[in-house]
Amino acid sequence: MTVDTIIPLFSASMANANLDFVTPLMRVLDRHWYILGDEVRSFEEEFAAYVGVEHCISVANGSDALELALRGLGVKSGDQVVTVANAGFYSSTAIHAVGATPVYVDIDPVSLTLSPKSLEAVIGRKPAAVIVTHLYGQLANIEELVRVAQDRGIPVLEDCAQSHGARRNGKLAGSFGTIACFSFYPTKNLGALGDGGAVVTDDDALATRIRQLRQYGWTQKYQVSISGGRNSRLDEMQAAILRVKLPHLDTWNEQRRSIAKRYNAAFAALDMQLPCSTGEDYVGHLYVVCVKARTEFAAALKEKMVSTDIHYPIADHKQPAYGVNNPGALDVTEQACETVISLPCYPGLTCEEVERVIEAVTAYFPKGT
Repeated sequence: MTVDTIIPLFSASMANANLDFVTPLMRVLDRHWYILGDEVRSFEEEFAAYVGVEHCISVANGSDALELALRGLGVKSGDQVVTVANAGFYSSTAIHAVGATPVYVDIDPVSLTLSPKSLEAVIGRKPAAVIVTHLYGQLANIEELVRVAQDRGIPVLEDCAQSHGARRNGKLAGSFGTIACFSFYPTKNLGALGDGGAVVTDDDALATRIRQLRQYGWTQKYQVSISGGRNSRLDEMQAAILRVKLPHLDTWNEQRRSIAKRYNAAFAALDMQLPCSTGEDYVGHLYVVCVKARTEFAAALKEKMVSTDIHYPIADHKQPAYGVNNPGALDVTEQACETVISLPCYPGLTCEEVERVIEAVTAYFPKGT
């Protein structure tokens, strides 16, 4: 590789290298069955078993998964839903879509995920649900968050769009709360070749309701018995691709962690905040650091042909489409949105490329800082 080659933030060609997609796609084509067939059924069973839950209901994308999960929980217009404001407005989109109101609470300054102390401060308002986002592939303090919510009888919805395979004490992301949502967007740790998503749960009645909601609200064909339904289905081709990729997920996650460990070791003495964990509770969906002069830092890396991105620069309560009055103290959230920046970290990133990223980052900082 020459020094004038840009290191991308993510490479689909490298992440999908050496996988056979032709065979599963031909299997679908030969069956001439493209929606809710054997591939979808098999993937749902396999993914539920992987996560360690009873039910997986695949849907068209991760955003639909969040909205349908809220509808499945019975969240309605006028309800309040607790969430964080530093995670790209995805949970907020779903909350607004069902007519509810987001209640933004601050994040933990180390993990950048929902703070149990902040949740304790608002739980007395009896929200209809709590959305816990495992951001950047880092498990939140989910056990404590579930305890706080369940002590008040409030369901916890895990947003696992960036945390496929993250685990703690043998339990995987998606198996802690009442219900959980995944995205299979192509850049995810488990990504399709297009859009895709899933809802998982151990609750039989909730699973039945979500299955109805993903197909118009039918209880039987052409009989719409519950409101809020839609056409939101994972197609057979995407399911077939995901079945090929699922057995590789843990290996890919370990590769991401290995890169993160190299970065953390190399950057330990530099003036920036690093990911708080490189253990099993982190799957390196994004390697995100916090730096004070982010614009200058990004420009310096660009000069060295290293790509970066910002996940996410605008806090949800500051989005221009939605005015939020008195969102509460979100100092840590706002500081994070002003300082976070993502570095390349994905399966297929070569040792030489990792070293180039390290050199570019360390060159930016004065010696000894």
